[in-house]
Amino acid sequence: MSQSAQPPPVPSSPQGETQRISRAAGLIGGATFCSRILGFIRDVTLANLFGANASADAFYIAYRIPNLLRELFAEGSMSSAFIPVFTEYHSTRSKQETWELASAAFTTLLTLVTLVTLLGIVAAPSLVWLLAPGLHDQANQLATTTLLTQIMFPYLLFVSLAALAMGILNSLHSFAVPALAPVFFNLCVIFFAVAISPLFDQAILAVAIGIVVGGLAQFLMQLPSLHKHDFPLSWNFHPRHPGVKRMGFLLIPSLLGLAVTQINLTISTILASYFQGGPTYLFYGMRLIQFPLGIFGVAMATAILPTLSGQAARGAIHELRETVNFGLRMVLFIILPSMVGLILLRIPIIHVFFEHGAFTAMDTAGTASALFGFSIGLWAFASYRILATAFYSLQDTKTPAIVAVASVGLNIGLSLWLMQWLQYTGLALATACAAMGNTLILLTILGNRLQGLLWKTLGLSLVRTGIALLPLIAVSLWIAGFPLWQTIGQSLEKVAWLIVALVTSTIGYFSVHHVFKSEELTHLTLMLRRRIRKASSTT
Repeated sequence: MSQSAQPPPVPSSPQGETQRISRAAGLIGGATFCSRILGFIRDVTLANLFGANASADAFYIAYRIPNLLRELFAEGSMSSAFIPVFTEYHSTRSKQETWELASAAFTTLLTLVTLVTLLGIVAAPSLVWLLAPGLHDQANQLATTTLLTQIMFPYLLFVSLAALAMGILNSLHSFAVPALAPVFFNLCVIFFAVAISPLFDQAILAVAIGIVVGGLAQFLMQLPSLHKHDFPLSWNFHPRHPGVKRMGFLLIPSLLGLAVTQINLTISTILASYFQGGPTYLFYGMRLIQFPLGIFGVAMATAILPTLSGQAARGAIHELRETVNFGLRMVLFIILPSMVGLILLRIPIIHVFFEHGAFTAMDTAGTASALFGFSIGLWAFASYRILATAFYSLQDTKTPAIVAVASVGLNIGLSLWLMQWLQYTGLALATACAAMGNTLILLTILGNRLQGLLWKTLGLSLVRTGIALLPLIAVSLWIAGFPLWQTIGQSLEKVAWLIVALVTSTIGYFSVHHVFKSEELTHLTLMLRRRIRKASSTT
């Protein structure tokens, strides 16, 4: 490898940066769309097999534990701590020094998370006892939840390594492979649920094994791309490496900052264990929220971090302010219609896709209630990703962490209050309200730090979007009011009406933006045209 320092990057024009971010977000969004489709099929499969029974509740309580730690050690915090430091090394240091940093981070993470995984397996009975108080009087379900937790804990190790590989590739502006990695995770879970679970006396155990195998596949499929970029991960135990120490300094407060949603969901799962079906309803409700959130919200945040990190490293605050504004406008441009559509069409969507096999009409109503509570905060979940990413690009992980602590406190208070009247729906609503408070506080702080966030541009974008939502609302209310959704059968007719709702609403929404000549629609159109031209040129 070359030992010479790499030349400093040439600053791009704001227009060039927004186009690059749009291309990256489109690439990530497309790959994530494939993953989310498979994830949706996975959820429908599990709902069909297990419904919202005791086994399903045990599985989703158990899955919440490694999922929380995944967010702490892996996807969110790892990216926020790793990418800014790695980007700085890649821009200003030699390739050898950058490779040594990547290998030192890999070895340190592998060692740390292996210890956490082993500790988690041993401590699983105590963890489940703490996190599922509603199961204390149900010995069999408590034992099943504990066993599932122990089986799934190694998933944390593999998904953490996958997140590190993703951070390296994203820093190198390679987005496709990391975004497609979850496809293999979902394929593994579906395979184990459908083909392997009949071989088990407790079918849900096969799904837990599929989670672990899927996490391993998610890591392994990124290794060829790392070799292609001459960044093969190797053993280099050097926890005192200056770059690793700086990552650790950034990582510790970001554990709370980006994990706040998972922490709040864990609190909701703990309290939901008091309600039959509550953990399952909350899981499926959040999974439906994560469909648009992952396709565009997380995709935009992932695409924007390397650009923001580069701008912050150059001290280009004006460019950074424009990039954050662009990210917020593009996210809200897509997320707000998704939010309204999920709220108004929640019963038809869940009825058509989930109400089969063991999943009953009562389960549809329960999941729809949870989805309603979560959906109210969808705009906040998505915007928070952009805002937190901006803070991390400035290598400030303390501010989001402090705000996150306040958000968790707010969530606990609201959950204990609302669950008395609204049960698990109140828990979902509390999580959404906490996310909104968290996002608004960060928005205010970041605006002050950057001397504003081009508020006029953002405000005009929101006004255009609000007007464009009117035809979507009218169509959704009309179709959601059909008595068809309370009947059994007529599947083709129901699917047809859902397609009509989706197509008509989308045309109406984008037509209004076209009349307004919205900049967001222009960026989206250019991005799609580039993708089509690229696809055509390769055929």
